[in-house]
Amino acid sequence: MNYKKSVTFFFLLSLLILPFMLFPAIAANGRVGGLEAYCGSRCRERCAKAGFQDRCIKYCGICCRECKCVPSGTFGNKHQCPCYRDMLSSKGKPKCP
Repeated sequence: MNYKKSVTFFFLLSLLILPFMLFPAIAANGRVGGLEAYCGSRCRERCAKAGFQDRCIKYCGICCRECKCVPSGTFGNKHQCPCYRDMLSSKGKPKCP
């Protein structure tokens, strides 16, 4: 009888703890706020003066998710994020706006 109570207790405890252990992993992948919110706001800022905002935001978002950073301002400053600066398109041109 005591064994059943212990097993039940640990099972219920694990059900309570499991979501808190998984939440940081979900947030890190950007599915729950975290990276998605960061990239969205930084890319809207970065692309504010772009001629083709939808395209700029799309490619900025791809670069941000990969590099986990976006340079400040609407142009230049790519030295702040080397990964963002060094990403190239299939044609060998800079991928990130």
